[in-house]
Amino acid sequence: MSSRARCIREVPPPTPWSPPAAPSPTSSPCSSRESVTDRSGPSAATPPTTRCAAPPGSSASPNRSPPPSTTRPHSTPRSPRSPPTTGPPLLVVATAGTTDTGRIDPLSAIADAADRHGAELHIDASYGGPLLFSADRRHLLAGLDRAHSVTLDLHKLGWQPVAAGLLAVPDAARLAPLGHTAEYLNAEDDTDAGLPDLLGRSLRTTRRPDILKIAVTLRALGRAGLGALVDRTCAAAHDLADLVEKNARLELYERPTLSTVLFRPADASDEETAEIRRTLLTEGRAVLGRARADGRIWLKATLLNPHTTSDALEALTRLVEGSTPR
Repeated sequence: MSSRARCIREVPPPTPWSPPAAPSPTSSPCSSRESVTDRSGPSAATPPTTRCAAPPGSSASPNRSPPPSTTRPHSTPRSPRSPPTTGPPLLVVATAGTTDTGRIDPLSAIADAADRHGAELHIDASYGGPLLFSADRRHLLAGLDRAHSVTLDLHKLGWQPVAAGLLAVPDAARLAPLGHTAEYLNAEDDTDAGLPDLLGRSLRTTRRPDILKIAVTLRALGRAGLGALVDRTCAAAHDLADLVEKNARLELYERPTLSTVLFRPADASDEETAEIRRTLLTEGRAVLGRARADGRIWLKATLLNPHTTSDALEALTRLVEGSTPR
């Protein structure tokens, strides 16, 4: 299973802190090192009396109680808690398209593991989900259909506004936990009478209708049209990776999975790589992201324009190469 897959387990809640109990009236005010107990008396039923033996040279009164502690409750040292008892996993989360590299987890294998443990599977397909539109690339998402919930964010490979996110479930009944009734927003009798249920339309109740833009795009381009745009964009990323691999002064992190390419000057330090990015950005010549992978800083080119030309990609590599200290 990929290290990026995350597992949520059911653990017992931590024991809440409570202040120490006040000493009982019969408890000894003496320190444990300086106590003398007199068990003499008429009968065993008579409670023993305790006398405090003051240390040599001390002016303390023998039976004087120590002053109350001034330690605040929250600073009282706590004993270390034992590790929580782990139960069966409740939820496994996999990623289909990481932000930094675009990698996709082995979704089918993770789904198998979730099934074995009786856990639900959520897949974050915010970046890689639109590969479903591509007949040539949808196989990379094998196992996505086995998820109990999937998130999609179409502002990258869907060319939508940044807020155009979707939560997809195989059965609408799974959205029942999100149901809520507020008298001033969606009173039951108003909903039954046909008035719009604002909470049923959006969790924020005032969100702009970005779903309309998604629907219009799907109607205008269809799956085939969106798939063609996805293919062209991913192909451009491979073209950029080819240019980097052919340039001895540049270093490629790995072949792209989606449309993200990580590369850097071959002989530059992390500090120089970061400075090259800032220089290109502040001078208005190129907008590159940055990522840390395998302990090093990389320039990140996330290609999203399906009409990117090979000339533009060559110009980008020349800009990075020309900004590298010699």
